[in-house]
Amino acid sequence: MKKRILTGDRPTGPLHLGHYVGSLKNRVLLQREYDTFVLIADVQALTDNFETPEKVNKNILEVALDYLAVGIDPKIATIVVQSAVPEIAELTVFYMNLVTVGRLEQNPTVKTEIKEKGFERSLPLGFFAYPVSQAADITAFQAALVPVGEDQLPMIEQTREIVRRFNTLYGKTLVEPEALLSKFPRLPGIDGKAKMSKSLGNVINLSDSADEVKKKVMKMFTDPTRIHANDPGHLEGNIVFTYLDAFDADLSGLKDLKKRYQSGKVGDVEVKARLVDVLNVMLDPMRARRAEYAGNKKAVMEILEQGTLRAREVAGETLRAVKKAMKIDYF
Repeated sequence: MKKRILTGDRPTGPLHLGHYVGSLKNRVLLQREYDTFVLIADVQALTDNFETPEKVNKNILEVALDYLAVGIDPKIATIVVQSAVPEIAELTVFYMNLVTVGRLEQNPTVKTEIKEKGFERSLPLGFFAYPVSQAADITAFQAALVPVGEDQLPMIEQTREIVRRFNTLYGKTLVEPEALLSKFPRLPGIDGKAKMSKSLGNVINLSDSADEVKKKVMKMFTDPTRIHANDPGHLEGNIVFTYLDAFDADLSGLKDLKKRYQSGKVGDVEVKARLVDVLNVMLDPMRARRAEYAGNKKAVMEILEQGTLRAREVAGETLRAVKKAMKIDYF
Protein backbone atom coordinates (compact mmCIF):
# COMPACT_ATOMS: atom_id res chain seq x y z
CA MET A 1 0.00 0.00 0.00
CA LYS A 2 1.23 3.49 -0.84
CA LYS A 3 2.25 5.78 2.00
CA ARG A 4 -0.20 8.61 2.59
CA ILE A 5 0.20 12.37 2.31
CA LEU A 6 -2.15 14.83 4.01
CA THR A 7 -2.11 18.54 3.42
CA GLY A 8 -4.60 21.31 2.92
CA ASP A 9 -5.63 24.94 3.26
CA ARG A 10 -8.17 27.08 5.06
CA PRO A 11 -10.96 28.29 2.73
CA THR A 12 -10.80 31.96 3.70
CA GLY A 13 -9.93 33.24 0.23
CA PRO A 14 -8.30 32.21 -3.06
CA LEU A 15 -5.01 30.32 -2.98
CA HIS A 16 -1.92 32.30 -3.97
CA LEU A 17 1.67 31.91 -5.10
CA GLY A 18 2.82 31.46 -1.50
CA HIS A 19 0.62 28.37 -1.25
CA TYR A 20 2.03 27.11 -4.55
CA VAL A 21 5.71 27.24 -3.61
CA GLY A 22 4.95 26.34 0.02
CA SER A 23 3.27 23.00 -0.64
CA LEU A 24 0.91 22.94 -3.64
CA LYS A 25 3.66 22.25 -6.15
CA ASN A 26 4.88 19.33 -4.03
CA ARG A 27 1.35 17.93 -3.79
CA VAL A 28 0.95 17.92 -7.56
CA LEU A 29 4.33 16.26 -8.08
CA LEU A 30 3.83 13.62 -5.38
CA GLN A 31 0.19 12.65 -5.91
CA ARG A 32 1.09 9.78 -8.23
CA GLU A 33 3.70 8.45 -5.82
CA TYR A 34 1.65 8.68 -2.61
CA ASP A 35 -1.96 8.17 -1.58
CA THR A 36 -2.79 11.88 -1.35
CA PHE A 37 -5.47 13.55 0.77
CA VAL A 38 -6.04 17.28 0.26
CA LEU A 39 -8.07 18.88 3.04
CA ILE A 40 -10.27 21.95 2.70
CA ALA A 41 -9.96 22.93 6.36
CA ASP A 42 -13.22 24.78 6.94
CA VAL A 43 -13.43 23.88 10.64
CA GLN A 44 -10.09 25.58 11.23
CA ALA A 45 -11.19 28.53 9.10
CA LEU A 46 -14.20 28.99 11.40
CA THR A 47 -11.97 29.37 14.48
CA ASP A 48 -11.42 33.02 13.52
CA ASN A 49 -14.34 33.47 11.10
CA PHE A 50 -17.12 32.13 13.33
CA GLU A 51 -19.11 35.36 12.94
CA THR A 52 -18.94 35.22 9.12
CA PRO A 53 -19.46 31.55 8.15
CA GLU A 54 -20.74 32.65 4.74
CA LYS A 55 -17.16 33.70 3.91
CA VAL A 56 -15.96 30.14 4.53
CA ASN A 57 -18.93 28.66 2.67
CA LYS A 58 -18.22 30.79 -0.40
CA ASN A 59 -14.57 29.79 -0.54
CA ILE A 60 -15.07 26.00 -0.36
CA LEU A 61 -15.75 25.94 -4.10
CA GLU A 62 -13.07 28.55 -4.87
CA VAL A 63 -10.34 26.58 -3.10
CA ALA A 64 -11.50 23.36 -4.77
CA LEU A 65 -11.23 25.10 -8.16
CA ASP A 66 -7.71 26.26 -7.27
CA TYR A 67 -6.69 22.69 -6.38
CA LEU A 68 -8.04 21.34 -9.65
CA ALA A 69 -6.49 24.23 -11.60
CA VAL A 70 -2.96 23.60 -10.33
CA GLY A 71 -3.19 19.94 -11.30
CA ILE A 72 -4.57 17.98 -8.35
CA ASP A 73 -6.15 15.01 -10.15
CA PRO A 74 -9.39 13.85 -8.47
CA LYS A 75 -8.96 10.43 -10.08
CA ILE A 76 -5.86 9.74 -7.98
CA ALA A 77 -6.02 12.29 -5.12
CA THR A 78 -8.78 12.68 -2.55
CA ILE A 79 -10.10 16.19 -1.90
CA VAL A 80 -11.87 16.37 1.46
CA VAL A 81 -14.17 18.87 3.22
CA GLN A 82 -13.03 18.81 6.84
CA SER A 83 -16.36 19.55 8.56
CA ALA A 84 -18.00 16.60 6.76
CA VAL A 85 -15.62 14.14 8.47
CA PRO A 86 -16.88 14.03 12.10
CA GLU A 87 -14.27 11.41 12.97
CA ILE A 88 -11.69 14.22 12.93
CA ALA A 89 -13.61 16.14 15.57
CA GLU A 90 -13.83 13.06 17.79
CA LEU A 91 -10.09 12.45 17.52
CA THR A 92 -9.48 16.11 18.38
CA VAL A 93 -11.34 15.67 21.69
CA PHE A 94 -9.23 12.65 22.61
CA TYR A 95 -5.96 14.39 21.70
CA MET A 96 -6.78 17.42 23.87
CA ASN A 97 -5.96 15.23 26.86
CA LEU A 98 -2.44 14.64 25.50
CA VAL A 99 -1.24 18.25 25.31
CA THR A 100 -1.09 21.01 27.92
CA VAL A 101 -2.17 24.64 27.73
CA GLY A 102 1.43 25.61 28.45
CA ARG A 103 2.67 23.64 25.45
CA LEU A 104 0.13 25.26 23.13
CA GLU A 105 1.13 28.69 24.44
CA GLN A 106 4.72 27.96 23.39
CA ASN A 107 3.80 27.12 19.78
CA PRO A 108 5.52 29.82 17.65
CA THR A 109 2.95 29.66 14.86
CA VAL A 110 0.05 30.07 17.28
CA LYS A 111 1.79 32.98 19.05
CA THR A 112 2.47 34.74 15.75
CA GLU A 113 -1.07 34.33 14.47
CA ILE A 114 -2.60 35.46 17.79
CA LYS A 115 -0.53 38.63 17.53
CA GLU A 116 -1.40 39.19 13.84
CA LYS A 117 -5.13 38.87 14.54
CA GLY A 118 -5.08 41.04 17.66
CA PHE A 119 -6.40 38.33 19.98
CA GLU A 120 -5.76 38.82 23.70
CA ARG A 121 -8.27 37.64 26.32
CA SER A 122 -10.83 37.46 23.48
CA LEU A 123 -8.89 34.55 22.00
CA PRO A 124 -11.37 31.82 20.92
CA LEU A 125 -10.55 28.44 22.46
CA GLY A 126 -11.01 26.79 19.06
CA PHE A 127 -8.32 29.02 17.55
CA PHE A 128 -5.95 28.43 20.47
CA ALA A 129 -6.35 24.65 20.18
CA TYR A 130 -6.27 24.31 16.40
CA PRO A 131 -2.82 22.61 16.46
CA VAL A 132 -4.65 19.73 18.17
CA SER A 133 -7.30 19.72 15.44
CA GLN A 134 -4.52 19.73 12.86
CA ALA A 135 -2.97 16.70 14.55
CA ALA A 136 -6.33 14.97 14.20
CA ASP A 137 -6.45 15.89 10.50
CA ILE A 138 -3.08 14.30 9.87
CA THR A 139 -3.49 11.20 11.97
CA ALA A 140 -7.06 10.51 10.84
CA PHE A 141 -5.55 9.52 7.50
CA GLN A 142 -2.38 8.01 9.02
CA ALA A 143 -0.34 10.39 6.86
CA ALA A 144 3.39 9.70 6.81
CA LEU A 145 4.28 12.90 4.97
CA VAL A 146 2.88 16.44 5.19
CA PRO A 147 3.94 19.02 2.56
CA VAL A 148 3.90 22.39 4.36
CA GLY A 149 5.34 25.88 4.35
CA GLU A 150 8.12 26.75 6.78
CA ASP A 151 5.72 28.54 9.15
CA GLN A 152 3.82 25.27 9.71
CA LEU A 153 6.79 23.29 11.02
CA PRO A 154 5.82 23.89 14.68
CA MET A 155 2.40 22.42 13.89
CA ILE A 156 3.94 19.23 12.52
CA GLU A 157 6.17 18.94 15.57
CA GLN A 158 3.07 19.33 17.76
CA THR A 159 1.44 16.44 15.89
CA ARG A 160 4.55 14.30 16.29
CA GLU A 161 4.51 14.94 20.06
CA ILE A 162 0.84 13.96 20.31
CA VAL A 163 1.45 10.78 18.30
CA ARG A 164 4.42 9.80 20.46
CA ARG A 165 2.41 10.45 23.62
CA PHE A 166 -0.54 8.39 22.37
CA ASN A 167 1.64 5.48 21.22
CA THR A 168 3.52 5.47 24.52
CA LEU A 169 0.33 5.36 26.57
CA TYR A 170 -1.78 3.01 24.48
CA GLY A 171 0.58 1.09 22.20
CA LYS A 172 1.73 1.87 18.69
CA THR A 173 -1.40 2.86 16.81
CA LEU A 174 -0.71 6.13 15.00
CA VAL A 175 1.81 7.01 12.28
CA GLU A 176 4.31 9.72 13.23
CA PRO A 177 4.38 12.13 10.27
CA GLU A 178 7.29 14.01 8.74
CA ALA A 179 7.19 17.48 7.19
CA LEU A 180 8.18 18.04 3.58
CA LEU A 181 9.41 21.52 2.72
CA SER A 182 9.74 22.92 -0.76
CA LYS A 183 12.86 24.64 -2.05
CA PHE A 184 11.14 27.96 -1.27
CA PRO A 185 9.30 27.27 1.99
CA ARG A 186 8.22 30.89 2.40
CA LEU A 187 7.50 33.53 -0.25
CA PRO A 188 7.51 37.21 0.78
CA GLY A 189 4.52 39.39 0.04
CA ILE A 190 4.51 41.78 -2.90
CA ASP A 191 4.85 44.61 -0.36
CA GLY A 192 8.16 43.20 0.85
CA LYS A 193 6.81 41.83 4.13
CA ALA A 194 8.17 38.49 5.30
CA LYS A 195 5.14 36.44 4.39
CA MET A 196 2.62 36.43 1.56
CA SER A 197 -0.72 36.36 3.35
CA LYS A 198 -4.39 36.71 2.42
CA SER A 199 -5.03 38.66 5.61
CA LEU A 200 -2.32 41.18 4.72
CA GLY A 201 -3.59 41.62 1.16
CA ASN A 202 -0.09 41.28 -0.30
CA VAL A 203 -0.71 38.28 -2.53
CA ILE A 204 -0.77 37.23 -6.17
CA ASN A 205 -3.64 34.78 -6.44
CA LEU A 206 -3.44 31.70 -8.62
CA SER A 207 -6.75 32.82 -10.13
CA ASP A 208 -5.59 36.37 -10.96
CA SER A 209 -5.88 37.42 -14.59
CA ALA A 210 -2.80 38.26 -16.66
CA ASP A 211 -3.57 41.98 -16.25
CA GLU A 212 -3.96 41.64 -12.48
CA VAL A 213 -0.61 39.87 -12.26
CA LYS A 214 1.04 42.63 -14.27
CA LYS A 215 -0.43 45.39 -12.09
CA LYS A 216 0.71 43.67 -8.89
CA VAL A 217 4.23 42.94 -10.14
CA MET A 218 4.70 46.52 -11.32
CA LYS A 219 3.95 47.70 -7.76
CA MET A 220 6.58 45.45 -6.21
CA PHE A 221 9.59 46.88 -4.43
CA THR A 222 13.05 46.33 -5.90
CA ASP A 223 16.22 48.06 -4.69
CA PRO A 224 15.42 51.25 -2.68
CA THR A 225 19.03 52.47 -3.04
CA ARG A 226 18.76 52.51 -6.83
CA ILE A 227 17.78 55.93 -8.22
CA HIS A 228 18.53 55.54 -11.95
CA ALA A 229 18.28 52.57 -14.28
CA ASN A 230 22.03 52.61 -14.88
CA ASP A 231 22.90 52.53 -11.16
CA PRO A 232 24.32 49.21 -9.93
CA GLY A 233 21.51 47.21 -8.36
CA HIS A 234 21.43 44.90 -5.34
CA LEU A 235 19.88 41.44 -5.35
CA GLU A 236 19.70 40.91 -1.59
CA GLY A 237 16.26 41.86 -0.29
CA ASN A 238 15.03 42.53 -3.83
CA ILE A 239 11.73 40.64 -3.88
CA VAL A 240 11.40 40.70 -7.67
CA PHE A 241 14.52 38.57 -7.90
CA THR A 242 13.27 36.43 -5.01
CA TYR A 243 10.21 35.63 -7.12
CA LEU A 244 12.34 35.03 -10.21
CA ASP A 245 14.48 32.59 -8.21
CA ALA A 246 11.29 30.77 -7.23
CA PHE A 247 9.58 30.63 -10.63
CA ASP A 248 12.01 31.31 -13.52
CA ALA A 249 13.05 28.03 -15.14
CA ASP A 250 15.58 29.72 -17.45
CA LEU A 251 18.49 29.61 -15.01
CA SER A 252 21.15 30.78 -17.46
CA GLY A 253 19.00 33.69 -18.61
CA LEU A 254 18.28 34.63 -15.01
CA LYS A 255 21.97 34.47 -14.14
CA ASP A 256 22.73 36.87 -17.00
CA LEU A 257 19.91 39.20 -15.91
CA LYS A 258 21.29 39.34 -12.37
CA LYS A 259 24.76 40.13 -13.66
CA ARG A 260 23.46 42.96 -15.86
CA TYR A 261 21.30 44.31 -13.02
CA GLN A 262 24.23 44.41 -10.62
CA SER A 263 26.35 46.27 -13.17
CA GLY A 264 23.62 48.82 -13.95
CA LYS A 265 22.87 47.58 -17.47
CA VAL A 266 19.20 46.79 -16.98
CA GLY A 267 16.37 48.73 -15.35
CA ASP A 268 13.73 47.66 -12.85
CA VAL A 269 10.95 47.86 -15.46
CA GLU A 270 12.65 45.23 -17.63
CA VAL A 271 13.23 42.96 -14.63
CA LYS A 272 9.57 43.23 -13.62
CA ALA A 273 8.47 42.60 -17.21
CA ARG A 274 10.41 39.34 -17.16
CA LEU A 275 8.69 38.31 -13.93
CA VAL A 276 5.26 39.13 -15.42
CA ASP A 277 6.03 36.87 -18.39
CA VAL A 278 7.36 34.06 -16.19
CA LEU A 279 4.32 34.10 -13.92
CA ASN A 280 1.75 34.33 -16.70
CA VAL A 281 3.35 31.49 -18.67
CA MET A 282 3.10 29.35 -15.51
CA LEU A 283 -0.45 30.47 -14.65
CA ASP A 284 -1.98 30.29 -18.14
CA PRO A 285 -2.62 26.50 -18.10
CA MET A 286 -3.97 26.81 -14.56
CA ARG A 287 -6.40 29.49 -15.73
CA ALA A 288 -7.56 27.24 -18.56
CA ARG A 289 -8.17 24.27 -16.23
CA ARG A 290 -9.93 26.49 -13.71
CA ALA A 291 -12.26 27.89 -16.36
CA GLU A 292 -13.11 24.38 -17.54
CA TYR A 293 -14.01 23.15 -14.06
CA ALA A 294 -15.80 26.41 -13.17
CA GLY A 295 -18.11 25.75 -16.12
CA ASN A 296 -19.46 22.67 -14.33
CA LYS A 297 -19.65 23.50 -10.62
CA LYS A 298 -22.01 20.60 -9.98
CA ALA A 299 -19.28 18.19 -11.07
CA VAL A 300 -16.80 19.91 -8.74
CA MET A 301 -19.16 19.48 -5.79
CA GLU A 302 -19.54 15.80 -6.72
CA ILE A 303 -15.74 15.47 -6.62
CA LEU A 304 -15.78 16.93 -3.09
CA GLU A 305 -18.62 14.64 -2.01
CA GLN A 306 -16.95 11.47 -3.31
CA GLY A 307 -13.60 12.47 -1.84
CA THR A 308 -15.17 13.18 1.54
CA LEU A 309 -16.98 9.83 1.56
CA ARG A 310 -13.69 8.02 0.95
CA ALA A 311 -12.04 10.14 3.65
CA ARG A 312 -14.70 9.12 6.16
CA GLU A 313 -13.97 5.45 5.50
CA VAL A 314 -10.25 5.93 6.14
CA ALA A 315 -10.77 8.19 9.17
CA GLY A 316 -13.31 5.70 10.54
CA GLU A 317 -10.71 2.93 10.46
CA THR A 318 -8.31 5.14 12.40
CA LEU A 319 -10.94 6.13 14.96
CA ARG A 320 -11.85 2.49 15.59
CA ALA A 321 -8.16 1.64 16.09
CA VAL A 322 -7.75 4.58 18.49
CA LYS A 323 -10.79 3.57 20.55
CA LYS A 324 -9.62 -0.02 20.70
CA ALA A 325 -6.17 1.06 21.89
CA MET A 326 -7.79 3.30 24.55
CA LYS A 327 -10.11 0.43 25.60
CA ILE A 328 -13.27 2.48 24.94
CA ASP A 329 -14.61 0.38 22.09
CA TYR A 330 -17.62 -0.67 24.13
CA PHE A 331 -19.97 -1.85 21.40
